[in-house]
Amino acid sequence: MSSATLAPGRSGRAPELRAIALVSAAHLVSHFHQLVFAVLFPFLKARLGIGFVELGLALTVYNVLSVVAQLPMGIVCDRLGPRRVLVAGLLLAGLAFVAFGLAPSYPGLLAAAGVLGLANSVYHPADYALLSALIAPQRVGRAFSFHTFSGFLGNAVAPASMIALATFAGLNTALIAAGLAAFVAALPLALARDLDRTVAPQLVSAESLRKRGQGAPRSASVFTPVIIGLTGFFALLSLSGSGLTNFSVVALGGAYGTPLAVANLALSAYLIATALGVLAGGLVADKTHKHAEVAAGGYAVNALIVFAIGTVDLGAAPLVTAMASAGFLGGLIMPSRDMLVRAAAPDGAVGRTFGVVTTGFNIGGAIGPMLFGWIMDEGAPRWVFGASVILMVITAAAALIGDRRALRSRRIAIAAE
Repeated sequence: MSSATLAPGRSGRAPELRAIALVSAAHLVSHFHQLVFAVLFPFLKARLGIGFVELGLALTVYNVLSVVAQLPMGIVCDRLGPRRVLVAGLLLAGLAFVAFGLAPSYPGLLAAAGVLGLANSVYHPADYALLSALIAPQRVGRAFSFHTFSGFLGNAVAPASMIALATFAGLNTALIAAGLAAFVAALPLALARDLDRTVAPQLVSAESLRKRGQGAPRSASVFTPVIIGLTGFFALLSLSGSGLTNFSVVALGGAYGTPLAVANLALSAYLIATALGVLAGGLVADKTHKHAEVAAGGYAVNALIVFAIGTVDLGAAPLVTAMASAGFLGGLIMPSRDMLVRAAAPDGAVGRTFGVVTTGFNIGGAIGPMLFGWIMDEGAPRWVFGASVILMVITAAAALIGDRRALRSRRIAIAAE
């Protein structure tokens, strides 16, 4: 497939629902796979006779290769077609788990982690490129919301299912089962060649554009100020959320003496509400074109809620309500966040644009634990919430500034034509 412009599909609802189901199933498996090794750490430690530092190195290898390979995979998606690349990523992940499950060893763990990092780099570029191409514009926000929700679902089912399999059937069986899940998701995608034919009428090659006097598409340029700004925006999103997700339980205990059961209930409410907020956010994203305002407004209100959590001992019921509200608002903005990236993507470069921008998640994920861990080590648990508030305010401002910059760039481009 040559460099191409992917216009949004305008097929009927049934093909769209099928496409959403196939892509969301792949996304569920990708998030499921992200937690497999971490969940099985106790079993891997006992089997391989290694420490947690060695196990942590495997996760580092996974994340580094995932970040490094994401942009190249986005380019491959735009050139070869996202469905084929998504199938290849699933098969690669499945083979990595099956091979390691058949013969576990520490070198094998590092090799499997590296291969899984490469496979993981496929999902965001391929998923968003497929959904952008196949879903009608008036429904693409909801498609993005179902896609994001499926990732949360994959995270939710991984711990219990992996622990149960490893406990009752053994470590090898659990690892092989994780690989088979990828094959199950890959099979219907591999058979769905008609998705390529659905996209094909929307593809316009660079050569045909030149013949019609429209010039080459802008697919080669993804390092624009707007896209770089969105990458920073995604990093801020990841940073601002990581404090609540990873450290709210210990911070609440340290700041107010909140019982562990209550703090964990509040965190569970936050995570569940986030997933529900994602689904509601899809409806919001499809009803408005002001996605930056949605993102900024959601995070501004969220900052007020988190500020209250960090400054007042709310008690059990108000705390759970406040955490659930913060989670819902955090989820609500996610589809609008994705729509901002879709709008910024140059022609024929949806895959590589998401490949660049979503590295912001990994950047934030690398910095966040160290930042909030340092805050806790310094004996300032309330500042877990305080730092989150500051980051949320910066995130809200970044959304508005980035949107104004994107609008100005579009006006300049139109004037130049």
